Amino acid sequence: MKNNFMKCGIYGWCMELLWTGFLAFRRREMKLFGRSSIWMFPIYGMASFFPALVGLLKDRCVWVRGTVYAFAIFTVEFLTGSFLKKRGICPWNYSGCRFNYKGVIRLDYYPLWFLAGLFFEKTTAK
Repeated sequence: MKNNFMKCGIYGWCMELLWTGFLAFRRREMKLFGRSSIWMFPIYGMASFFPALVGLLKDRCVWVRGTVYAFAIFTVEFLTGSFLKKRGICPWNYSGCRFNYKGVIRLDYYPLWFLAGLFFEKTTAK
């Protein structure tokens, strides 16, 4: 479990750095700075609990699994974001985005979390 937690934390950080670097590219910032926070490591590390969810969904189609994973990720993002926001240390703020909920989740990220969930399904498999 500890190794999976570390692996998921590192994978999550890497995905976030690639995503924020891609967003910099879209803004034509050619230094392509990717950004993250130390707080994100344990949040991404929580994907190490995916094997329990994977076991429950193993006979379901990819659309059902991906959707359940996306909603699980939204739930963790909302809970951790709300917790960190109350303390003034949340590293993300989606308040200015069109499809945000309470500034801590973005519903338009559903496809990304769908794919991230399927990625973590494969990388956390025993």
